[in-house]
Amino acid sequence: MTIKKIHFLSGIIALLLAIPGAYAADTAQIITPPSSVDKPEDAGLKARTHFKFLVPPGGYAKLHAAIAANTAPLGGPPYLGYGYETPASLACVYNRVPRLYACNPNKVTTVVTGGSKAIALVDAYHYPNALSDLQMFSTQFGLPTPDLEVVYASGTQPKTDPNGWEVEEALDLQWAHAMAPNAKLYLVEAASNSNKDLTAAVDVASALVAAAGGGQVSMSYGGAEFTKEVNFESHYTTPNVVYFASSGDAAGTSYPCMSANVVCVGGTTLRREPATQKLTGEVAWIDGGGGISPYIKRPGYQDALAPLIGSTRAAPDVSLAADPITGGWLYYTASNNSKAGWFIVGGTSWSSPTLAGIVNAAGSFEASSQALLAKIYGGTSPVSFTDISKGWCGPYAGWNAVAGWDPCTGLGKVGQ
Repeated sequence: MTIKKIHFLSGIIALLLAIPGAYAADTAQIITPPSSVDKPEDAGLKARTHFKFLVPPGGYAKLHAAIAANTAPLGGPPYLGYGYETPASLACVYNRVPRLYACNPNKVTTVVTGGSKAIALVDAYHYPNALSDLQMFSTQFGLPTPDLEVVYASGTQPKTDPNGWEVEEALDLQWAHAMAPNAKLYLVEAASNSNKDLTAAVDVASALVAAAGGGQVSMSYGGAEFTKEVNFESHYTTPNVVYFASSGDAAGTSYPCMSANVVCVGGTTLRREPATQKLTGEVAWIDGGGGISPYIKRPGYQDALAPLIGSTRAAPDVSLAADPITGGWLYYTASNNSKAGWFIVGGTSWSSPTLAGIVNAAGSFEASSQALLAKIYGGTSPVSFTDISKGWCGPYAGWNAVAGWDPCTGLGKVGQ
């Protein structure tokens, strides 16, 4: 299947749905939404999302028409035949449920049943259809009714942003719920995507999770590192809260993922046999972010890496599925209700909430991110990780996934 990459600057959902069915049958397209576009002028001031759409062969208009005409049975994907991930298939990939049928998304239907306490998803702007879209996702895939509370970090409802942040919020909620369906979910909406507003939202999220007895905060956003980022480190140290962030969808490092107090989650590519959709392996994702920070001092849990990374923080720590070529299903309704339906998304924005959910469902409620990271690097993590030594990433695709830590996948993937 041929993959094309396109960047659109406005009207992302309208354009997605307007893509005609005239494309060749074997052509798919990867689209970067406006909210994920790197703008040099935002460095140190604003964050961007880390997700991409995959437009399947024929376009979304054709797919939505096919779904409407041929309703798939509940428990599996909304449209049969594709190899895109469902909650059951990704849980199968990462051994959260029994491994059957080579984790074929069209055949496996058993979902995770765990989760407790709280997971907070921090995002910018308002997503008015958060609960109804999450309920649709849950109904399709046989997940429990979600327990969701939407919180305005500033105390006032933010404006909407259908050019990307609403989709980000859908992705965060739906895949955290997919991996920890019994956890309380908080969607904490920042007034804007400025670092100031997002950090204020992190403070609110931290307080909510701590009050729930502990849990996770996921931040599927980031921006280029900047000299004053060290002044933000204290915002990721609330007791009994573990923080996760996305490493980014392009070569290089991103903050807050590079914080010493955050689990930095990178991306992998799942490989499936085209004719059968059977899982055949997992390698580094070429577009995953990573590298060595110029500003954050090397934390103690990375001391063993000193000969390799030097005196500053390196990331990612671990990685999960991110490549949109085998992306995950998502249900999204635009804020003006003009567009609604199933989409396929990828990016490390998918990885962070997924890992937060996996850690939650594993019953892991550490006193801090550093405590969990010390266990991960020390080989005693409550969620096992296995090395990835195939694939490449980085500037000019110049870094290889190797045995041990590497800037493409960190220590590796959730154990299989």
